[in-house]
Amino acid sequence: MNTPIPPPWHAQSITEVLSALDSQTTGLHSDEAQSRLARHGPNQLTQAPPMPLWRRVLAQFHNLLIYVLLVAAAVTALMGHGTDAGVILAVVLLNVGIGVLQEGKAEKALDAIRHLLAPHAVVLRNGQACDVDASSLVPGDVVLLASGDSLPADVGLLQAHR
Repeated sequence: MNTPIPPPWHAQSITEVLSALDSQTTGLHSDEAQSRLARHGPNQLTQAPPMPLWRRVLAQFHNLLIYVLLVAAAVTALMGHGTDAGVILAVVLLNVGIGVLQEGKAEKALDAIRHLLAPHAVVLRNGQACDVDASSLVPGDVVLLASGDSLPADVGLLQAHR
């Protein structure tokens, strides 16, 4: 049996969308929002796992200058100049170490910025406006937007002024 495909959200009326999401213009009840959050999970993109240290070290060796220096160290060692080869290898290792440290600091700075810029949204819960973390938005939430706000999720406009 073929079931008819419903029209996309943007082509449905407000009452149809609210009915399909089991919501209302006054928003969700707090208990229902918690239930939906447990069912659907947080409103956030999954982050890639951090690169392990050994991969960050190996990535530092993937550089044309490092390849040239390693070849120069090998040629120098084959010519019998061990001290010069050692100095070149020390420069390579110093460069790799500095690169790994800088990359680690950059990752920590990005994490700090992510936490500082954690988006918030004003939603209707229990019929009242409340400020929540955007990751706790769930399907059926009624989000209140003001001029200059960024959209915290996929939303449909129920009302607009000017």
